[in-house]
Amino acid sequence: MLADKKADLAGPGIGTYENVEQVLPKDYEPLLTPKETQIALATLKNYIEEGLSKELNLFRVECPLIVEKESGMNDYLDRDGSRTPIDFQCGLGLPKKIDAQIVQAVTKWKRWALTQYDCEVEEGIFTDMRAVRKDYFLDHDHSSYVDQWDWEKVIAAQDRDIDYLKDTVKRIWKNFNWCRKICSKKIPTT
Repeated sequence: MLADKKADLAGPGIGTYENVEQVLPKDYEPLLTPKETQIALATLKNYIEEGLSKELNLFRVECPLIVEKESGMNDYLDRDGSRTPIDFQCGLGLPKKIDAQIVQAVTKWKRWALTQYDCEVEEGIFTDMRAVRKDYFLDHDHSSYVDQWDWEKVIAAQDRDIDYLKDTVKRIWKNFNWCRKICSKKIPTT
């Protein structure tokens, strides 16, 4: 059982930290300075958010970093209980402190938010989720700190089929493909 769990935690294609060392290039030279990288990332994120909002009829909302444990909003990332959220108490001066958790994922919260923001059919939300996942294998693709886009949309029952899914993927890809073309003109390739 433990061997299977280690393989699961390692992610696709990488099983140990020794394997990670072999995958990463030793002679990496960045094309941009740290400052240029941050400016480029912000520009790129803004472009992608605007494009996805337009293509999928989404609007941006802020998701929580901390939720009450009792709310049930936090998502557990496995079925065996090995990837647990960070629990803590907060609320100095309250008669009873709040039992809280750092968010791991916002799947349940997004569905709640669709209702909270009165989203209609073909309307949805996106968020730049931040989370902490303390029980993750750390490599070149994974960190304990997570910063990722997430989105959810209300669709009609008759649209829950492969054609609708393919159309959605094409819309997303169109946005990323256009972005790739823009970046390739501005950043030299070797």
